[in-house]
Amino acid sequence: MIAGLAPLLYQSYHRGMSQTVSVHLLPKLFEPDQLRGGCAVVIDVLRASTTIIHALAAGAKAVIPCEEVDEAKRLAANHSPDECLLGGERDGLRIDGFDLDNSPLAYTTEVVTGKTIIFTTTNGTRALARANLAEPILIGSFVNMQAIIDQLNNWQQPVHLVCAGTCGEITSEDVLFAGAVATALQETNFQSGNDETDIAAGFFQRHTNSGETLCNAICRSTGGRNLIKSGFESDIHRAADVNRFDIVPQYNSHENTITTTV
Repeated sequence: MIAGLAPLLYQSYHRGMSQTVSVHLLPKLFEPDQLRGGCAVVIDVLRASTTIIHALAAGAKAVIPCEEVDEAKRLAANHSPDECLLGGERDGLRIDGFDLDNSPLAYTTEVVTGKTIIFTTTNGTRALARANLAEPILIGSFVNMQAIIDQLNNWQQPVHLVCAGTCGEITSEDVLFAGAVATALQETNFQSGNDETDIAAGFFQRHTNSGETLCNAICRSTGGRNLIKSGFESDIHRAADVNRFDIVPQYNSHENTITTTV
């Protein structure tokens, strides 16, 4: 049950000062400069965040995010085919000419070990670009939730949880994750930094008492319904595999690369 997430979230931390955690329900709902001086976590549960985490956990050398398909193809042309793979989606499906789609299940050790993944998606990579004035910029999803929480508790600056949404609309799986992380941080020494944080935390807390499984909750979301229609329900089950990994991908905006920090 989603209620079963609670024991996985809360650990005891002791810090001398209070920090703020702010949720941004969509990239367009904040100005990039608002994140300057803070740490950002970019969240695209279905599926960019989950897939990036899988790729790096499977041994990919790095992920290079691109906002546009043509940009990704140009970057790939500068690499040997033995060095890189093109991955991503438009409208949930693999892009013509790309090696991989946006399914985390496709990014296996056999496929990606030692490779650089040049990656573009409809929502996640654009959210990443919007957050590029934060430092550091982390990639979060349910599959590395506790690792994200642990790392955030080690930073001294404000935290911003950036939900990618789906095609410009708020999507509940991202809000659910943001609410889970915000709730966990507020159990330590963090304070809510905006009303969106209270909305997301309340949304998560209502679901923890609902008795519904996390997978079913994600299936009912806009992103979940879209994936089911496209035949990717197995990706939802994988995205709901809480704490599968203990790595934290970090985006270096100066080098435009995502690598793992843990």
